[in-house]
Amino acid sequence: MPQLICQDLTLGYEGKAVVSGLSFTVDASDYLCVVGENGSGKSTLMKTILKLKTPMSGRILIGDGLTSQEIGYLPQQTVVQKDFPASVREVVQSGCLNRCGIRPIYNLQEKRLAEDSMAKLGILNLAKRCYRELSGGQQQRALLARALCATRKILLLDEPAAGLDPVSGAEMYELIKRLNGEGITIIMISHDIAASVKHASHILHLGGNMQSFFGTTAEYLESDIGRSYACLGGEQE
Repeated sequence: MPQLICQDLTLGYEGKAVVSGLSFTVDASDYLCVVGENGSGKSTLMKTILKLKTPMSGRILIGDGLTSQEIGYLPQQTVVQKDFPASVREVVQSGCLNRCGIRPIYNLQEKRLAEDSMAKLGILNLAKRCYRELSGGQQQRALLARALCATRKILLLDEPAAGLDPVSGAEMYELIKRLNGEGITIIMISHDIAASVKHASHILHLGGNMQSFFGTTAEYLESDIGRSYACLGGEQE
């Protein structure tokens, strides 16, 4: 069943289109990787799905009982975020803020949700550690656990393995694949073509201010653009 339907979207800034003609559907439990050159509109699309930006034209429909507050989001980390002076538990629990409403403290259910998310990602033993003292891979796990506190339906991930060493990056992709196997829909921006075609069920390729491809990963690998990118066999900048 479709959770997200994008119909003829045009996205841009200050009246200037960055990408147009976007039309695709994301069903429950899909794993969609959004790939393409820098500046092709990948991050703009993510912000539009999150309702942080308004499309210039076209529309995004949310289905399958999903609400915009049930979308978990893992953005790219900034230098300031990496130095955040809070415990891992505090960082993860902050993913429950939308559930709290006007309540100033987390309830027992929200605390348990945070504990469950940390356990699921193998960082429960780090709960009392200061976030800024963790390795890059551990920090990303904490941020992914925070995103999980917001949803058990759909996760939007912006370059989740960026800046990680090869081992930590591979572990992050395996964690995301496992979450997808548990029924969580994944929409992920990635420059890593090799990882995208290895793990994703569907590929959306943006380029030249337009949608160059949307379909299954198998179809992508048979397409001209898919063969062109996949043969490079690595990370594309």
